[in-house]
Amino acid sequence: MNIQLIRNATLVVQYAGKKFLVDPFLADKGTLPPFPSLRQNNLNNPLVSLPISIDDIIHNVDAVIVTHLHYDHWDDAAKEALPKEIKIFSQNEEDATEIRNAGFQNVEVLQENTVFEGVQLIKTKGEHGRGEILKVTGLVCGVVFKHSNEKTLYVAGDTVWYEAVQEVIETHKPEIIVVNGGDVQLSEGGSLIMGKDDIYEVYKAAPDAKIISVHMEAVNHWTLSKEELKSFINEKGISSNVLVPDDGESYSF
Repeated sequence: MNIQLIRNATLVVQYAGKKFLVDPFLADKGTLPPFPSLRQNNLNNPLVSLPISIDDIIHNVDAVIVTHLHYDHWDDAAKEALPKEIKIFSQNEEDATEIRNAGFQNVEVLQENTVFEGVQLIKTKGEHGRGEILKVTGLVCGVVFKHSNEKTLYVAGDTVWYEAVQEVIETHKPEIIVVNGGDVQLSEGGSLIMGKDDIYEVYKAAPDAKIISVHMEAVNHWTLSKEELKSFINEKGISSNVLVPDDGESYSF
């Protein structure tokens, strides 16, 4: 497999001969309003430009996976760029209806045993924060990819570390795990996705896996920088296990 970080949580995953686009956030730099945040409140999103062209990103995509509909995972630029007949997987019927209302004709709700052209796609749970903020952030999902010719891949999505993430790791034993690790925070309510301590918990649950941390430094409410995470994993002695890619960087496994 090959996993390329585009920007934020947007990934291009080449898996068992298929090209998946995950959480397309394709807007030009600075064209969207900021999230209400603890820092960088006046900076429009996204904070950085795409590393490659939209045409290159969407070329020959077989399917799109949208873990939830927050605009930094599914935006108007993606809706405009993607062909309306492309296969799209959503987390639930509510999201599927909204995606169909944008003109997309081939939308399917992910299940716990969805199969797409030989690739098993398993919807996983996530919690987009802790406590009361969940009423604001809403439902999210992740996805496990399985195929007999590939290692098992777990894309955790917008979630903090909690027992359901541990259950996915224990159940499916993924060898590759992608976590959203920028520790984004709104003006109040705490972490909405993983911070460095959450990522360390993922490592402890899956010490033999390669962990890729994305969703960093691309939206105005990030609080964990790539450099800070790199320093943390160096201190913990796990820098060979936890990878912190630059936008556009890819890994093959």
